[in-house]
Amino acid sequence: MDPALGPPDAMAEKRDELTPMMRQYHDLCARYDEAIVLFQVGDFYETFCGAAERSARLLEIALTSREDSTGEYPMAGIPIDNAESYIEELLEAGYRVAVADQVEEPGETSGVVERAVTRIVTPGTLTEDELLASDDNNFVAAIARGRGTDTRPAADELALALLDVSTGDFLATSSASDEAIADEVSRFGPAEAVVGPDAPADVLPEECMVTPFDDRVFARDRAGETVSSYFGDPDALLASDAEIRACGALLAYAEYARGGEHEGERGDGTERDDAVNSPVAAGKNEGNRLEYLTHLTRYDPREYLLLDAVALRSLELFEPRAVRGREDATLVGVLDETACALGGRKLRDWLRRPLLEPRRIEARHDAVEELTGSVQTREHCHELLRDVYDLERLIGRISRERANARDLRSLRDTLAVVPDLRDQLADADCDRLTALRDELDPLADVRDLIDDAIVADPPIEITEGGIVAEGYDADLDDLRGTARDGKQWIDDLEARERERTGIDSLKVGYNSVHGYYIEVTNPNLDAVPENYQRRQTLKNSERFVTPELKEREDEIVGAEERADEREYELFCDVRRTVADEVKRVQRLADALATLDALVSLATAAAQYDYCRPEILDREAADGGLEIDIEGGRHPVVERTQESFVPNGARLSPERRLAVITGPNMSGKSTYMRQVAQIVLLAQVGSFVPARAARLTPVDRIFTRVGASDDIAGGRSTFMVEMDELATILRDADERSLVLLDEVGRGTSTADGLAIAQAITEHLHDEVGATTLFATHHHPLTELADDLPAAFTLHFAVDQTDGEVVFHHEIEPGAATGSYGVEVATAAGVPEAVVDRSRELVDQPASSSPSDAQQQDQYADGGELPADVAAELRALDVGHLTPVDALTELDRLQRLLEE
Repeated sequence: MDPALGPPDAMAEKRDELTPMMRQYHDLCARYDEAIVLFQVGDFYETFCGAAERSARLLEIALTSREDSTGEYPMAGIPIDNAESYIEELLEAGYRVAVADQVEEPGETSGVVERAVTRIVTPGTLTEDELLASDDNNFVAAIARGRGTDTRPAADELALALLDVSTGDFLATSSASDEAIADEVSRFGPAEAVVGPDAPADVLPEECMVTPFDDRVFARDRAGETVSSYFGDPDALLASDAEIRACGALLAYAEYARGGEHEGERGDGTERDDAVNSPVAAGKNEGNRLEYLTHLTRYDPREYLLLDAVALRSLELFEPRAVRGREDATLVGVLDETACALGGRKLRDWLRRPLLEPRRIEARHDAVEELTGSVQTREHCHELLRDVYDLERLIGRISRERANARDLRSLRDTLAVVPDLRDQLADADCDRLTALRDELDPLADVRDLIDDAIVADPPIEITEGGIVAEGYDADLDDLRGTARDGKQWIDDLEARERERTGIDSLKVGYNSVHGYYIEVTNPNLDAVPENYQRRQTLKNSERFVTPELKEREDEIVGAEERADEREYELFCDVRRTVADEVKRVQRLADALATLDALVSLATAAAQYDYCRPEILDREAADGGLEIDIEGGRHPVVERTQESFVPNGARLSPERRLAVITGPNMSGKSTYMRQVAQIVLLAQVGSFVPARAARLTPVDRIFTRVGASDDIAGGRSTFMVEMDELATILRDADERSLVLLDEVGRGTSTADGLAIAQAITEHLHDEVGATTLFATHHHPLTELADDLPAAFTLHFAVDQTDGEVVFHHEIEPGAATGSYGVEVATAAGVPEAVVDRSRELVDQPASSSPSDAQQQDQYADGGELPADVAAELRALDVGHLTPVDALTELDRLQRLLEE
């Protein structure tokens, strides 16, 4: 076990002999043995023993020691005021952190100050702005296995629950297919997950931290009670036992991360001694309840355009594919003109989950069209939205009682913008914008409360006064008046005493240790009146106090302390009152986010000359897809290049498989991605980069684009390619859009061509998917002539004096060659290598052909041995799985070699 985790061995051996404070530390480490415990001692969080040694190295802080009667223990500490930056480093090193705060005032207890874990910080449960890397959602997930229901009778389902603890976004879904849940995990990218018994962890990406947690929170009855305590009857809200298990467990984990406890095993597999009798462990985490969790959204993945991890990467929605690519060279980087964090998250959610229902898509298009056409409304809304704070995270902090007075003022400043936004939408014509105007609740009562109660520019600290406005509370005003009058008396005292004593250098001052005093320098001590009482002796002066000054001091300090206490009480009351309106604030936040996302899409459409796509009825294309794009452009590439050549696309049930040829660098991959991105943008609700576009909503986009490997997982580039192809051939249907780029390139030419041809035939004859297939296997262009729904396209080039000029224009028909040698020349390959390449290209195939050339002749139509030909004719290709097909190809290849 990591020596930084769990109770230190050196302390465990002498636990009963430790000082009370060190025993507290030991016991907290035992209770939270999966995390590094940061233990408050005064103004520092301390760690001891193995945790101290590890923290000192990781955080580059001093390693000291603390000694008691049982021995000397290594110690390392971080200042509480700057703790978040150190916690971030511990998280990056793969640790969880349990923050143990003093929960008693040192002056109010005669024994050791009580400490308790108030929060557990993990990658998926971050709530602090300093730790959250971006405005995007930060999800923690739960995976659970369970049975279906009468309405969804699957015998075995896998459920996924997702929670953003910082915003309160809570989602749940399930499927009988583990692969479908893996796709949803890829869509949302959780930072952390808890996994139930019998549930597979391999649906989670490698970068997701898997946290061991008590299996008992996944029990159906217990999970149902947890869900019910937040949202009511779980059977009415969720679709399966699996979903109830996942949601209940995730809620339990979120409460635990807020400082609760849970029963179950320690990290080393042993049972917790304190678990059975713990009321918190029994599910009574009332003090850690997340009151701002007010809604749980259950969704079916089939309600949205499906994008798996491969498609998300290939289409560069959120991350550029190139290692040295520009960070903003992504689809979200082009579209994101949002003014506030709320809108940025909403836009990313729309990109993750494009719509399928034409009416919903067109409702967004209507709003974008109106905002695009009304420049003043769009720009005024954008400027107003710039003053909107992150309400979802604000109300989360307010509900968790972690908000300060500045957070309340930020809420107030956001509410002040809402009436102006409503005015901007007063003349809106489309239903979506009209509905949004009605959803923009100004929360005037909340705004007025904050205005009346909290000063305009409050300090950060909420316990030291200066945050409640004058006139809000009569008792507070009286206390302040008493303190103010007393201080005025103090201010006048110095002048009076100088005149009375004749000591011109006499000063009246104050410090926190000795209170108010009268200071007289040594040369003037003879003139000190008899009623002065010595309080402190300094090197060059003496400090005195009078009975009257002492009385006033008690009055002033007492009034100030009572005023600070009263202010804190009043602030907490205001904060609780605001927290009670969490649902209204969250509804407002969603409306503001939606408006900002729509304004962003309209801004992009206006800036980049996008057009409104026509969305066709899903049944209009005889069960297939129709995609008709005129003058389409790649939305990302056109922003990074000085010029871009538009190209159209016409795909229909009768023309649904395009074999695209042409040299490297001509634009095949860009063209395919641009078609897919235009389709995706249209279904997001955005306008698209084209002169015109008509399309049927696509259910799923599959991509097999680019070379990659998984060496750590034992998979070569070719095996990764085959795995991705197997997924496409298994899951695609006539509502899918498939992009294939250079399939079969990772093996021999003969094998590659055979695989490419078999896949082309299968997609055409059996799957029926709309497919764009870019290839250098030119014999496939002849195959297109034999398949009724297939056709050929190519990128034209000009060749003059051995130099190739790319026009990047797509034309009907097949390319005359791949121009690989010319591309090598343009890339700067040494001339000798290029010349030899030309010789080999020009060399007749009959002159001493190699085995590979002989295989190519077979692949290009030469005679096959009779027995192999017979075997091929006998194969029932339509009923072979991809793995079976590859096995047969391997067997036939060995026959040829024999």
